[in-house]
Amino acid sequence: MTPSLVPPNLALWFQRLLSAIFLGGQVIIHVISKPIHRRNTLEQMSAVGPESLLIALVTSVFVGMVFTIQVTREFIAFGATNAIGGVLAITLSRELAPVLTAVVLAGRVGSAFAAEIGTMRVTEQIDALQMLRSDPVDYLVIPRVIACSLMLPLLSILAFITGMIGGLSVATTIYSIPLSVFLNSARNFLSIGDLAAALVKSLIFGVLIAIIGSSWGLTTTGGAKGVGQSTTTAVVTSLLAIFVSNFFLSWAMFQGMGSAFVGN
Repeated sequence: MTPSLVPPNLALWFQRLLSAIFLGGQVIIHVISKPIHRRNTLEQMSAVGPESLLIALVTSVFVGMVFTIQVTREFIAFGATNAIGGVLAITLSRELAPVLTAVVLAGRVGSAFAAEIGTMRVTEQIDALQMLRSDPVDYLVIPRVIACSLMLPLLSILAFITGMIGGLSVATTIYSIPLSVFLNSARNFLSIGDLAAALVKSLIFGVLIAIIGSSWGLTTTGGAKGVGQSTTTAVVTSLLAIFVSNFFLSWAMFQGMGSAFVGN
């Protein structure tokens, strides 16, 4: 018997990835053709949104402060003080706010999805749902996908605002940059397209987190140990999906665009 060139763990990961892709297709079909469980959806929205708000805002405010510290000194040395607020606004809206908020949710919410559904799988609760003629995709997966796709864009916008406040506080208190200079720079550089990009990215990241977490939970085997492995692998896969998709989204949205600094 010829040994496989693919390690068993990697082969299993690809199988589960294919299952996640198939689950994504099922979600699209079910959302179009079947009613949504409103109570489950509202419960998941509460778990994804309000319960994740504090950690997302704390993360963003310190990211904004650190970024401002990193760039302000160099910009002052080059006489580009009036660009500091704009650079922070563009960076937060296009990349830092949606990506870092998605990373926070992948660790907090994606792991919870995988653990909860995985536990239901190994304790045969999902089999019981099927015996009662309740589709696990309708009852468990779709409410989580909707919750993540709606709450993550909102959290990203709040993270953007909080990050700007953090950067503003550092710029005005440590580097004595006038408030009006910082805000005028942000207003001149930032466009509606940048905020729209943050919303689009966040929506896609939310869908990926929910589908991967749910799929890894549904394919869990091996009891408590399998639940732990599924949770860890779901988070790692979600982070990988966020970074890879972010590259292609950024390429599609900003490749070939004119400079945001022209005319400012």
